[in-house]
Amino acid sequence: MVTVPALSYPHISTHPEVMSGRPCIAGTRLRVMDIVAARQAGVPDDELLEYFSSRTLTRSELHAALAYYYDHQDEIDAALAEDAELGRQAEQDQAQAGR
Repeated sequence: MVTVPALSYPHISTHPEVMSGRPCIAGTRLRVMDIVAARQAGVPDDELLEYFSSRTLTRSELHAALAYYYDHQDEIDAALAEDAELGRQAEQDQAQAGR
């Protein structure tokens, strides 16, 4: 019988009252999915670190967020798709309100 080790992500936290329970860098409101989206858009690590420096993102936290993503890819991809759909709906609502 193979035992699967429990994974822990000390730099990642989730709380239902912080960013709707989305996984974030611990102690911040910086969502894992925001880091992943930037990475998928082709933003290099050094630029991510500089961009999120106001939130004091460290290289360790960046890599922890990516590790979390790779271990929970379906969850994060679903959250990205949900946010994209919410954005499309907001644009449609705004366009209809402007008529």
